[in-house]
Amino acid sequence: MKNLILSAVLLALASPAFAAGKPCEELKSEIAAKLDEKKVAGYKLEVVDTDKVGDGKVVGSCDGGKKKIVYSKAAAK
Repeated sequence: MKNLILSAVLLALASPAFAAGKPCEELKSEIAAKLDEKKVAGYKLEVVDTDKVGDGKVVGSCDGGKKKIVYSKAAAK
């Protein structure tokens, strides 16, 4: 059930209208605030070049589409 809720939140955050015209750090902060509000724990958000997305889930786009914000689970300690 948590995965379903998390997926819905991430999909909502990834909408193109949400990322339009926002600086990367501002958008990253807004996404983090929404995840924290939903009590999602143990995640990491990174701003990366579009061609270096890797295995994470893209949850936002910024810098005119040149960069992506990628969500991944933080490593267990």
